[in-house]
Amino acid sequence: MTTSVAGQEMQKTQDDRWAQALAALRPGHALSREFYCDPELFEREKSRLLLQHWHCAGHQSQVPEPGDFFTTEICGESLIIVRGNDREVRALLNVCRHRGSRICTQLSGRARAGGFVCPYHAWSYSVDGSLRAAARMPSGFDRAAYGLKRLHARVIEGLIFVSFAPQPLGLGHVEAMLAGTARLYGWADARVAHRETYAINANWKLAVENYMECYHCGPAHEEYSRFHLYARPAALNREADERVRQRAASFGVEVQEHSYWGIQAQPGQEGAASLRSALADGTVSGSEDGKALAPLMGRFTDYDGGVTFFDVGLTSDFLAYPDHGLVYRFIPQTVHATHMEVLWLVRGDAEAGRDFDLERLTWLWKLTSVADKRIIELNQQGINSRYYQPGPYSEMEQDTRRFIEWILAELK
Repeated sequence: MTTSVAGQEMQKTQDDRWAQALAALRPGHALSREFYCDPELFEREKSRLLLQHWHCAGHQSQVPEPGDFFTTEICGESLIIVRGNDREVRALLNVCRHRGSRICTQLSGRARAGGFVCPYHAWSYSVDGSLRAAARMPSGFDRAAYGLKRLHARVIEGLIFVSFAPQPLGLGHVEAMLAGTARLYGWADARVAHRETYAINANWKLAVENYMECYHCGPAHEEYSRFHLYARPAALNREADERVRQRAASFGVEVQEHSYWGIQAQPGQEGAASLRSALADGTVSGSEDGKALAPLMGRFTDYDGGVTFFDVGLTSDFLAYPDHGLVYRFIPQTVHATHMEVLWLVRGDAEAGRDFDLERLTWLWKLTSVADKRIIELNQQGINSRYYQPGPYSEMEQDTRRFIEWILAELK
């Protein structure tokens, strides 16, 4: 059987499975079992959806100097994020151009002698990905043709975004949204204080869907719900949210709200959204006691009593307090496996032990992430049952519904 015939049959199988799954959908209800359990549908999502969007890979403070790098995985592909000698941040595929070996096995570090050496046959690459040396190759071998493959990479307000797409989506919405959020919080000048990865035995959509709603926050996150009014229906928080806006404006900070996310994004543009939410009276940050955790960041000269949530694309979510920030990266692995990486950001000159206590800084979102891992995995276990039937969305799950509608629209 030729590759083209095999490919056509695989495509037909995916199309048939997709049509069957669509036929089972009910408006206003959660997705049917196939969307979370069928490997063929996962492959369709990966090729038609995930590889076409931008994903946050990390923060520029992870590669402060030329030669500094870290590795990460997105959609089953290993990447080297490295700062070149020209100070440009690049995303290189971690695949040797000789026989395909993984080149870099470290989580982070500085490239030896300004480059990377494949451990298999010692092909050597510069930090810009160009091939420097390949021993005993035949005459006429063109080194320029065998550099490491690169992805599109952009740094916006300190955040590193990558895309596998040959012609990536525009970032106009993203730039506008981050200028009105991350820039005000000083994220370009921040640094990563801590990085933690949670392996979740569940489909990636369940992990993102969970993040998109706080209907579960009361039952699952008592510690979070105590101080975050986002855990209540939005209609109950309007006065408190307005007080937060006025408080921030009083010392010259006007955090903006955007809604370019989902099917509301313009064609050809990556989706982006942001919203503000109040904390409980007397609460200033996301800590165990509601008190401050670290030095104020960006343009904040005082606490406004609020928190800002913002999202980019399908897998990258963020939240900002005046004194620290969180980056949530959802990384699809297989149909039933997802990695959730969390980065804690603080002011660039802040030092653990002097300016903040690392255990206090990470307490809330470690606790919350462990709880999320548990409930997402329980969700997957229930969906695996042949008796699972999708129920209707609640009034507090509208962003989850928007997320699913976006996916369905792009997969058609």
